[in-house]
Amino acid sequence: MRVAVVDDHEMFRAGVIATLQPYFHIVGQAADVEGSIAMIADIRPDVVLLDVHVPGGEGGGGAEILAKSQPLSPASAFLALSVSDSPQDVGSVIRAGARGYVTKTITGDDLISSIKQVHEGYAVFSPKLAGFVLSAFQGAPMDGAGGARGRDEELDLLSGREQEVMRLIARGYTYKEVAAELFISIKTVETHMSNVLRKLQLSNRTELTRWAADRRIV
Repeated sequence: MRVAVVDDHEMFRAGVIATLQPYFHIVGQAADVEGSIAMIADIRPDVVLLDVHVPGGEGGGGAEILAKSQPLSPASAFLALSVSDSPQDVGSVIRAGARGYVTKTITGDDLISSIKQVHEGYAVFSPKLAGFVLSAFQGAPMDGAGGARGRDEELDLLSGREQEVMRLIARGYTYKEVAAELFISIKTVETHMSNVLRKLQLSNRTELTRWAADRRIV
């Protein structure tokens, strides 16, 4: 089976590839939207393992890669692998055409199994995400283009990375834990957190937790 890996964290991407290489033929990798689309169009892998928050393009991350790559490689199956377990992120890539969505807490054996199942045509989701997937299709009002109506303008102020940091902090993670989870420095976490509070006009993480809970995004 020919597998490509899309993730902007170089060390994490290398770790995933090392885990998968004994079982699959890793035919490509990329770290941004433009590079991913070009790689998928050129190589046409059987399965693309796709991070949700990838820089570049028009800011749409994994969902943008999906939308632009599928016409170029219609036989490829996409499996999202992300640190995020928010309903918004799950819904965006599922609507865009991903066949499955698992979080980065998954074990190596389960990831290998998930890739095989997606390749065989099955839908694969981490257990706690199943409800989000149903909501993405049953509960959310849709606009004429098939997207969710009524975007959260405040949430849209944050970049993909800032949203990742925000969600983890709102769940109670320490800066050190966020840094380890996202493979970035504590200083970078502090910078993202400062930007989040400034953009949302909040004073501290307690207010941030309340803000996120009110929107049901943690």
